[in-house]
Amino acid sequence: MSNEVTFPTNQRIIELDIQGMTCASCVGRVERKLGKIDGVEALVNLPLESAKVTVPESVSTEQIIATVAAAGYQASVKVDPFAVTEAVAAVATGAAAEAGSGTTSGTPVAHGMNHAEEPAGNDLKKRLIVAAVFTVPLFDISMVPGAQFPHWGWVALALATPVALWSAWPFHRAAAINARHLASTMDTLISLGVLAAYLFSLAQLVIDPMMTAHTGMKMSDHQLYFETAGVVATFLLLGRYLEARAKSRAGDALKSLLDLGAKEAVVLRNGVETRIPAAELIPGDEFVVRPGEKIATDGFVVTGQSAVDTALVTGESLPVEVGPDDTVIGATINTSGRLLVRATRVGRDTTLAQMGRLVSEAQTGKAPIARLTDRISAIFVPIVLGIALLTFVLWLAFGGDLNTAFSAAVAVLVIACPCALGLATPIGLLVGTGRGAQLGILIRGPQVLEDTRKIDTVLLDKTGTITEGNLAVMSTEPTANVDSRTLLALAGAAEAGSEHPIAHAITAAAARQSPLVAATEFTSAPGGGVRASVGVHTVVAGRMSWLEENGVALGDEHHALLRTAQESGATSIMVGVDGTFAGLINLSDTIKPTSAAAIARLKELGLRPVLLTGDNSAVATRVAAQVGIAAEDVFADVFPEGKVLAVRTLQAQGQVVAMVGDGVNDASALAQADLGIAMGSGTDVAIEAADLTIMGNDLTQVAQSIELSRKTLGTIKTNLFWAFAYNTAGIPIAALGLLNPMIAGAAMAASSVLVVANSLRLRSFGRK
Repeated sequence: MSNEVTFPTNQRIIELDIQGMTCASCVGRVERKLGKIDGVEALVNLPLESAKVTVPESVSTEQIIATVAAAGYQASVKVDPFAVTEAVAAVATGAAAEAGSGTTSGTPVAHGMNHAEEPAGNDLKKRLIVAAVFTVPLFDISMVPGAQFPHWGWVALALATPVALWSAWPFHRAAAINARHLASTMDTLISLGVLAAYLFSLAQLVIDPMMTAHTGMKMSDHQLYFETAGVVATFLLLGRYLEARAKSRAGDALKSLLDLGAKEAVVLRNGVETRIPAAELIPGDEFVVRPGEKIATDGFVVTGQSAVDTALVTGESLPVEVGPDDTVIGATINTSGRLLVRATRVGRDTTLAQMGRLVSEAQTGKAPIARLTDRISAIFVPIVLGIALLTFVLWLAFGGDLNTAFSAAVAVLVIACPCALGLATPIGLLVGTGRGAQLGILIRGPQVLEDTRKIDTVLLDKTGTITEGNLAVMSTEPTANVDSRTLLALAGAAEAGSEHPIAHAITAAAARQSPLVAATEFTSAPGGGVRASVGVHTVVAGRMSWLEENGVALGDEHHALLRTAQESGATSIMVGVDGTFAGLINLSDTIKPTSAAAIARLKELGLRPVLLTGDNSAVATRVAAQVGIAAEDVFADVFPEGKVLAVRTLQAQGQVVAMVGDGVNDASALAQADLGIAMGSGTDVAIEAADLTIMGNDLTQVAQSIELSRKTLGTIKTNLFWAFAYNTAGIPIAALGLLNPMIAGAAMAASSVLVVANSLRLRSFGRK
């Protein structure tokens, strides 16, 4: 299945693999060509050699590929490694119908990334070896007078030819392709530099009779530049090869993420266990996971108890205890007991696939700082060509020395190649987001990096973020008209249709004492409560205001009862039955053991933590005090719409706000905030609304995510500074004749490698 996403706005996204790009100029060229098609917008990534293209329905995929080809590059639709093909799905469905047969067919979808870079890397390696073998003796006889002999120039020609023409062919080919389209890139500069040195020397050797006859001027007077062509080509090939290897390492995090999934599953059909490729699982399949095995796909536990190691996906070090009805994530590891799991999401719908897409989208996107680089690189090469020509003319005009003029012009061409400039941003983003994925931190896009630098306030939802979110019923306070068991049973049946943690706790407590009665006519109000018909009764449960809205009369004694319960630190739900107040259900939550340390770390990062909760002020203040949040930084009794208002209030005060939440009722606030951070234990809608996603439920990962984002941005800025500084300082030095072309080639190659190496330091982030 191609990696193509359809949108309801008559637009779709096509993801392409693009071959042949070598620098930021290539990236800019592809984006400009695609951008000329009406309604098309493209984001091209150099290290990933990919593009994310938004196209209207009127534009075909073939037209997009043809446009890239017209720009001089090869393109193909990227294959989604998580997609399940129709053929595989059909086979899986057939296998389900033939349960117990023990036979399956079809081809499983391979996990992992397209390793198209390997052949290119191998080709570079071969060309580099040939270049090195010929360049070493070439450099020796050209630069060491004692190694020279009569007519050594012809030997130098023989040694330089395979290097300048065959080893450097990738540069010449790319330059020629772009020249046909009246364009220039980094390869244009390299090709011109190598060919100019080679052809100038050939002309000197063949035409100059004094040189060939060894009369007057000797070859040792350095009239030949074969060694310059050879050494420049060799150094640049070495840089390109090391860069390719480093880029491959930079993408290892995403590759390893995509390879995490289990390759096989033991499916249970009609009581018979059958081992099948994991790609053939379909929703509803039940599969067995034994101790030490990976869970094949997302689902929930049907039977069994175990501890599941989720570190590979969530970054959490401690295994999570699971039992019947608990959800599990594909690619996590079952550490102890035998589990029977029912698949709920497979293929591209799994948590792992979503993680892969988020990371890939982040790496394909562009930060505002990268767009500046693109604009500069688009005009950089033509300007350099002009400077090189001007350097040559001025040296001839004022110095009169052809050799010096030629050497200075070639040095300008070589030193100015903007490789480091093109790699500075995407390679930093690639490594940073990849390391984040390993830690269970998903950065949605490059803009997030800029946002994390600006935020100064972090708004923290209490339930599920600071606290465990595992509320438990501690007590019930029924009125004289109803007993405790009936109160809990009615409330549990009514709350069964809600996704709120409080509803889950009440429903679970009621189910433990007796089977739940099915409720009908269920309605709910976010942050208010629920209403449902349970048997012959109309049950309303929630806040005081919700009960009053639904016609339940509340007197002063009921207000006093609620106030007393709240002052004890409980979260209390009021229950009304048939228009009459029936009692209170009191719940409590526990604070996560890491919350206090995480909030202390946020403060160290210069951030102001603010607590936001729908609970009453007594509970909120008590929780805030326990984790180190000031009493004045507490928003209590907040409805979902009030969460958005809280964000806006802080923004109106000049604060740049990050919001951390995990539920449906947090989604609007996450979207309103300058930076939305979703805890991965929450709902899909919350994760979709967020800029950063924490796959675990540990608040320390929030601080870690902000720190990683800032460090990644810092690395990108360092890369850009040195890339700009390198070109800015190198060009005038070369133009003044103070830089040998060979040294320029070595320095240019080293600059790219250093930019990549600096980015790779992010791979150690978070390691102690």
